[in-house]
Amino acid sequence: MDNRAGEMGAFMRVVQTGSFAAAARSFGLSPSAISKIVARLEGRLGTRLIVRTTRTLQLTPEGETYYERALRVLADIDEAERLVAHGGAATPSGKLRVNASVSFGVRRIVPLVPAFLAAYPDVQLDLSLNDNMVDLVEDRADVAIRVGTLPDSGLKARRICEARFVAFASPAYLERHGMPETPADLARHNCLTFNLGRSFHEWPFLDPATGQSSPVPVRGNFQVNNGETMRRMALEGLGIARLATYHVDRDIEAGLLVPVLEPYNAGNLQVIHAVFVGHEHLATRVRAFVDFIAERIPRKELWQPGAGLRPL
Repeated sequence: MDNRAGEMGAFMRVVQTGSFAAAARSFGLSPSAISKIVARLEGRLGTRLIVRTTRTLQLTPEGETYYERALRVLADIDEAERLVAHGGAATPSGKLRVNASVSFGVRRIVPLVPAFLAAYPDVQLDLSLNDNMVDLVEDRADVAIRVGTLPDSGLKARRICEARFVAFASPAYLERHGMPETPADLARHNCLTFNLGRSFHEWPFLDPATGQSSPVPVRGNFQVNNGETMRRMALEGLGIARLATYHVDRDIEAGLLVPVLEPYNAGNLQVIHAVFVGHEHLATRVRAFVDFIAERIPRKELWQPGAGLRPL
C-alpha cells in the first residue's frame, strides 16, 4: 500500500513553510528526501504541482487545486482520529466555513453566531455572506445556506425552514400612489423586480373566485440581483416589492413597510436548505452547526397581517 497521506502531508508542509529545507527540518529529514517525496507525488499524478526557482516556490494551478483538497482530506483524518481517541464523542473543533445569502445570513444566521461559538468554543467560524451560487468544493465552504429549489447534485441537504412571500411598499410610496386593491392595479404601479430571468417579472396571486393561483405581470424602473438591495429600495419609497418574510418581517412590524394585496396572497413558500458535501460521516463541527441553526430557526415563518410572525 502506498503512503498517499504521507506524500500529501509532505507536499502541504513544503507549501506552508515555503521551502523544501524548512519542511525537511520539521520532519527530521533531508531536503533531498522531501524533494523525492514531492517528485514521486507529481509523477504519480502526472502533473507539476510546484514550480521551483532559486529563491521561491510557486504553486501551479493544479498544485493550488490539490492543496485545497488536501487541506480537507487531512482535516477529515484528524477528525477521524479525534473521534476514535475520544470514544466516538469528539468535541467539534477546527475551522468551519459557512456561506449564506446576505438577507438570510444577516437576519437568521448572524444572530445565532454568539450562542453557537459559546457552545462550541473550539470551532473557528468563517462566515461569508453573498447572493451568488456557491460551489462548496471550489469555494472551500463546508456548509452553504441555499434559498429556493435545489439542483440535482451529489451534495447532502437538510431543510432548515420555509418562509411565506409577501408583497409590500413603504407608507410614503402608498401615500403618493395609492394602495392597490386588486392584483390588476399593479399595472399602474412601479414594481421592483429581480434581473435573474423572465419568471421574476410575474408575481403569483390568488383568484378568490377560483381559489387558484395565477401569474400577474409586473414592471418598473428598477431591477436588482439580491433581496437586500430590493428591501432598501422599498424602504426608500421607490416602489412595490415582493420577498420572503425573513427579509422584511421586522420592517413590517415596525411600520416601515406595509403589506399589500394580502387577500390575494397565493401562500407561496420559499424553502431554505443547509447544503454540505455528501459523505456519510460528517465532521462534528459541520453537524453541530447544521443541528444548531435547524433547532433555533422557526421551521415555518408564516407572517400574517395583524398577527406578526408566527413561527411553527
